Amino acid sequence: MTTIKTVDTPRVPLPSQRVRAALRDAAPALLGYAAVRAVGVVVLIYWGHARGQSWLRKLSTIWDANWYANVAVHGYGHSLPAMSNGHGPTVHSNMAFFPLYPAAIRVVRAITPFDTHSSALAIAWVASLAAAWGIFAVGSWCYGRQVGIAATLLWGVLPQAVIESLAYTEPLFTALAAWSLYAVLTRRWLWAGVLCALAGLTRPSGAAVLAAVGFAVGAELLRLRRLGQPAKAWRPCLGLLIGAAGLFGYVGWVDLRLGRWDGYLAVQHQWNSNFDFGHSTARHIAALLLHSTPSPLGGIVVTLILCAAAVLFALSSANRQPLPLLVYSAMLMVMAVGDTGFFNSRSRFLLPAFPLLLPLATGLTRVRSRASRVVLLSSATIASALYGGFLVYVYNHAL
Repeated sequence: MTTIKTVDTPRVPLPSQRVRAALRDAAPALLGYAAVRAVGVVVLIYWGHARGQSWLRKLSTIWDANWYANVAVHGYGHSLPAMSNGHGPTVHSNMAFFPLYPAAIRVVRAITPFDTHSSALAIAWVASLAAAWGIFAVGSWCYGRQVGIAATLLWGVLPQAVIESLAYTEPLFTALAAWSLYAVLTRRWLWAGVLCALAGLTRPSGAAVLAAVGFAVGAELLRLRRLGQPAKAWRPCLGLLIGAAGLFGYVGWVDLRLGRWDGYLAVQHQWNSNFDFGHSTARHIAALLLHSTPSPLGGIVVTLILCAAAVLFALSSANRQPLPLLVYSAMLMVMAVGDTGFFNSRSRFLLPAFPLLLPLATGLTRVRSRASRVVLLSSATIASALYGGFLVYVYNHAL
């Protein structure tokens, strides 16, 4: 009697199993991130209580948060506001605020007991964890797990990290951008395109994600051509087309709604948000450095963040960071420095530029003493929490 040997084929993990495994791998980073941000939120709660203000209301309605809630409830306007004596609009157009976040607010409000503002804050907090996971994934892929953990923690203790705990779009945008970049690095082109499109529906800085995807697709097409495999080019090309649909789709919709080809640019112009190649930024920094009166703390911190970003970008380039990450960071820096809007918002515009943290994260992992690392991160956590409280409750300027 002949026996037939059977060969066991390796079992392919189910998607849910892969997600659970990835989540276990990222757990130290996510728990650490949650811990440092919890310190910041506790400070915000205590500060609000001391001032007799509702911390929940404050975090969910401050500055831009109220605009997004308004869009979620009332939708977009149909025209540009009238100008007042030629000096500016009496009110601003809410079409400056991109649609994905308000749409998500409406969905969460419809399926949960939360009101509009609580829904907005809940989305931001969940998105900040998704962003932390994406930062860990990118950092781990580039330089190893320890660097990924360090980068995630550093993102949570940045001076402007309080934005990650407000009902703002930066947490959602950073999550979509990080995972789109991870998909690019791992050549998951269709996923990269879908996430890029969603990022483009979240903030105008979706242009940075689109540029990164575009450069990566160009490099991939050259690689496939060298390998003599042009038939495989359809995936990266389709991913790029999908990615462009988000940003250009919304801008085109605004143009159609206003009945003019430059509708979105007109909306931005009324918000005094134009591109001047850094002239406005240079003027603000010069005033801070040369003015005889004491400079406001917020302006000084923003200036230091801009300078640090330039240094970190140089280090990232010297370390031969993957091209998509460099393109993404460079675009965010150009958009932040070149904008004519509120000077204090420039640090917020750079919050999603997490690849700039990878050189710092690499350096942190090389500190031999664990006690030294704990002291450094603890000090940064406390400083970030206190500065965050100052920005939310004391600093009377747009974030």
